[in-house]
Amino acid sequence: MYHNLNKSIYRNLIIGVDTKIPISNGDIVTAINFDNAATTPPFISVLKEIVNYSPWYSSIHRGIGYKSLVSSKIYEGSRKTVLDFVGGDIEKDTVIYVKNTTEAINKLSNTLCKDSKQNFLLSSDMEHHSNDLPWRNKYNIDYVSVDQCGKLRLKDLEYKLRKNNGKVKLVTVAGASNVTGYVNPIYSIAALAHRYDAKILVDGAQLVPHAPIDVKAHHSEEHIDYLVFSAHKMYAPFGTGVLIGPIDTFKDSAPDYVGGGTVEIVNRNYIKWKSPPDKEEAGSPNIMGVVALLSAIKTLGSLGMNNIRNYEESLTKYTINRLKALPGVKLYCVSDKFAARVGIISFNIRGVPHDITAKILSYEWGIAVRNGCFCAQPYVKKLLNISEEAEEHYIKDNSIKRPGMVRISFGMYNDYSEIDLMVDAISEIIKNKEYYLDKYGKEV
Repeated sequence: MYHNLNKSIYRNLIIGVDTKIPISNGDIVTAINFDNAATTPPFISVLKEIVNYSPWYSSIHRGIGYKSLVSSKIYEGSRKTVLDFVGGDIEKDTVIYVKNTTEAINKLSNTLCKDSKQNFLLSSDMEHHSNDLPWRNKYNIDYVSVDQCGKLRLKDLEYKLRKNNGKVKLVTVAGASNVTGYVNPIYSIAALAHRYDAKILVDGAQLVPHAPIDVKAHHSEEHIDYLVFSAHKMYAPFGTGVLIGPIDTFKDSAPDYVGGGTVEIVNRNYIKWKSPPDKEEAGSPNIMGVVALLSAIKTLGSLGMNNIRNYEESLTKYTINRLKALPGVKLYCVSDKFAARVGIISFNIRGVPHDITAKILSYEWGIAVRNGCFCAQPYVKKLLNISEEAEEHYIKDNSIKRPGMVRISFGMYNDYSEIDLMVDAISEIIKNKEYYLDKYGKEV
């Protein structure tokens, strides 16, 4: 039974949506990408902008040639565009360009780590490794718990803020989970953090490309102090990440990477660092990546982030309802009441290992999904109810297959017909489970 809506109105904006690929029986099919939480294909507008800019490409900041001046103006002007996109304040905030969200969080952890072992940081049980591991050797960390559905417990957050009596300096949370798609109540979290004199970092990697976000004014109790995200998840390749935070955070500390472009004066005995953000961007900046990001922001802004969120939410609801009807599917963190979430759904087919399900969908139907723990092992372990004893077996014996899930993640260009094809494929796997297990149960 196929949905009667046409293809996504956004589909013609994206490169590669009609790419043909071979499948196991030799047929050629149109590739279906449901792995957008990992990375998205590029906007056509982004690649056009890269081509248009390419004749002007030059090194920036220290060149006096005309192309260098043009490139420098684009690069520096981009920071206001980024801040405007998320509601930042050009007078109080700075935009620091890095490679990706992971580097942005590492950079911030290095900047904030002075005497940090005397202080506490609150993370959560639902975080991506990139918003957990960089903090571990720098702060006393506690983790806000999640409920049975995988949602962050606000009451536990407040309890831990109160218990530590002003010692918590930072609360760091995902804007949206890359496992369940749950959107955290970041403004309520911010208000709680500020009430106990803590700041908040939002990992926006899964939120910024899919929903509107406003970091709000600095005087607001709901202000988001730090925000990080990646261009490659918002239809702009070329390797740019963004770290947004108060200029004052970066004024007095030495940069974590040093070298060209970071200093005003240097001799054998003295260093005077440049002001932020320059001192935080050592080496030759990635101007191509910034041009791509600017173009993606322009396109996203013209489409309207509310429109994108609403469309992807409709895809998610539709998929959940169709998968619920399949008796062999186990959905994770899906309740009868639809919660705020981005277009991410995790599931398993009962009796079929997660990696085998992903292989079958790819090799038999040309459908790309992701499987495993999605760089969020502690969270997935909780959702799968993996015991400490079972985990010890996996740690000690690499031959034991690790538990995990299959993840569907949508982009704005996905459509209902693709979902229907995937659901039919999953139904076929359930009906012919033994056949597919025999065919793909061994390493391919």
